[in-house]
Amino acid sequence: MPKLTVDGIEVEVEAGATVLQACEEAGKEIPRFCYHERLSIAGNCRMCLVEMERAPKPVASCAMPAADGMVIKTDSDLVKKARNGVMEFLLINHPLDCPICDQGGECDLQDQAMAYGFDSSRYTEKKRAVKDKELGPIVKTIMTRCIHCTRCVRFSEEVAGVGTMGAVYRGEDTEVGPYIEASINSELSGNLIDLCPVGALTSKPYAFTARPWELKKTDSVDVMDAVGSNIRIDTRGSEVLRVLPRLNEDVNEEWISDKTRYAIDGLKRQRLDRPYVRVNGKLVPASWDEAFAAIKAKVAGLDGKKIAALAGDTVDCESMTALKDLMGKLGSSNLDCRQDGSKIGGPRSSYIFNSTIAGIEEADACLIVGANVRAEAPIINSRLRKRWRMTAGDFRLALIGENWDPTFKHDYLGAGPETLTEILEGKNDFAKVLEAASNPMIILGMGALNREDGEAVLATARAIADKYGMVTGEWNGFNVLHTAAARVGGLDLGFVPGEGGLSTTEILDGAAKGDVEVVYLLGADELDTSKLSKAFVVYQGCLGDAGAQVADVVLPGAAYTEKNGTYVNTEGRVQYGWRAVFPVGDAREDWKIVRALSASLGLTLPYDNIEAVRTRMVEINDVFGSVNVPRKAAWGDFGKAGVMKSEGFASPVRNFYMTDPISRASVTMAKCTEAFVKDAAAGKVA
Repeated sequence: MPKLTVDGIEVEVEAGATVLQACEEAGKEIPRFCYHERLSIAGNCRMCLVEMERAPKPVASCAMPAADGMVIKTDSDLVKKARNGVMEFLLINHPLDCPICDQGGECDLQDQAMAYGFDSSRYTEKKRAVKDKELGPIVKTIMTRCIHCTRCVRFSEEVAGVGTMGAVYRGEDTEVGPYIEASINSELSGNLIDLCPVGALTSKPYAFTARPWELKKTDSVDVMDAVGSNIRIDTRGSEVLRVLPRLNEDVNEEWISDKTRYAIDGLKRQRLDRPYVRVNGKLVPASWDEAFAAIKAKVAGLDGKKIAALAGDTVDCESMTALKDLMGKLGSSNLDCRQDGSKIGGPRSSYIFNSTIAGIEEADACLIVGANVRAEAPIINSRLRKRWRMTAGDFRLALIGENWDPTFKHDYLGAGPETLTEILEGKNDFAKVLEAASNPMIILGMGALNREDGEAVLATARAIADKYGMVTGEWNGFNVLHTAAARVGGLDLGFVPGEGGLSTTEILDGAAKGDVEVVYLLGADELDTSKLSKAFVVYQGCLGDAGAQVADVVLPGAAYTEKNGTYVNTEGRVQYGWRAVFPVGDAREDWKIVRALSASLGLTLPYDNIEAVRTRMVEINDVFGSVNVPRKAAWGDFGKAGVMKSEGFASPVRNFYMTDPISRASVTMAKCTEAFVKDAAAGKVA
């Protein structure tokens, strides 16, 4: 490990570290524009110049490998003069847009110009102007501001894997943008805005909305998919204005998907802000007491077997806990959190991403079955691509199901269970890859588990994991990829049919026949609601989506930005989301609604605050006592051997931009659908 001296401070760094990293290790702040920890080194902004002993001129610290015995100066007169010169050159063509620039207040160029810029310019020639590029509904461009740091180019190529951006022309005519007129067709394109150190790439939906110092910032967790990306919610007054990524190396690093970032405008539309009761076939506004009275009149004296509850994909664990306890008091075991009818449950190792998201970086072979990871969990797909780049292409990935593009080299093996059986029997060439791998893994998607033969598929996948050494010692490469933020939490809480209880499909069929008379939909909208016409439907949620359309009583709940809640991501990591704004109108936090309803029914639940609900959650399953730490699950028996149908596996996500009530109500997501989904009506993903 090389030792070097930085401003008189001796530091020791790992082999391969750069001088810039050594300076930071010594506590010295080095200005930079082009350098980014997660991107390759470009060395083209020259803002990170430092003085190195025996070097004829200042060196770019980001591109200079640290070597033993180096003597570095970061604050000498030579360094200051060099950085002042670099800043002067950067500002030669940069427009004086600060008062109207959306980057104002959080702009790297502004900050560093204050530290290294002059109070006047010696450049008297005309400034250069560059035509703006059209990058789609998300990214707004003012390319005259671009300083050619190429962060956007490297991100699109290295992380997103789409290779849309590049630098064209040469010298003073250089322009950054797409090689041809095209939008950035990537589920991660919004991250370009965070990476841009100037105002060249800004948020189109957020343009001219607010200044950063006006905003209240709240840490929370995303519920648009099952990854559980850590986010920051920025609000002004009672309005959510934007969502930004929050650093978590084990989950989303510092990236988030476009749906996570931009679906929030759906929170402003079709909101349920007061209770409703259906009278003479029409929903009419009502008070909370009237809504509860209508439910009580229907439920009173009704056999628990005729009552059922279904939990949706974005609900929090507290509300599922309260509803489960209420159903228990009503004598009903008909409850389910698996809206899609997926055949999962049993030991925890059978339904979580056992290797963890960060563990992908240790795998050397991966088999994906029945999942379009790019559409279902873009952040996980970016980890797979990262692993592929780390191994210089030696990481082998194979697909069974639909042949989607993971943005890097892969093998397509086949469409359905026949190919899965070939892998198990060793008749497929990829079986040799799995056998030779040290840490092989399998990713099983909902497209393979939400079928009638889901249990047989699960059993086959488990047999493959056992045969090819995917579960050995500390390594467990058996992974289930969920599409719903609430799914793992619901399974952990046992929000599944109890003894003699009905599953989602059976509840809907029972309601169609008239056997199930009351159905409680807790944010459940991804259902065949036509089967609920004979039942008395109670819908609790934040938007007027499919469930609210067929409801007899509507109870307005809080959106994920409006409540404190617990969510468990696909790897089994328990995380807390925090309230950024208060619920709209008469809406209330979901667990409080269920608690108030229980009191109205004379079946009062034994908790009055969220801490008591969380204590109850730990009683049900002690995994809720381990926050932010994915607990390793014991390997056990699961799945049910049987005949698998010949139909190919199909991903349940047909349109990445619209998967839940919030994203379906979003104007921005509608524009993305129009721009990037080839046939939105048919649900074919571009």
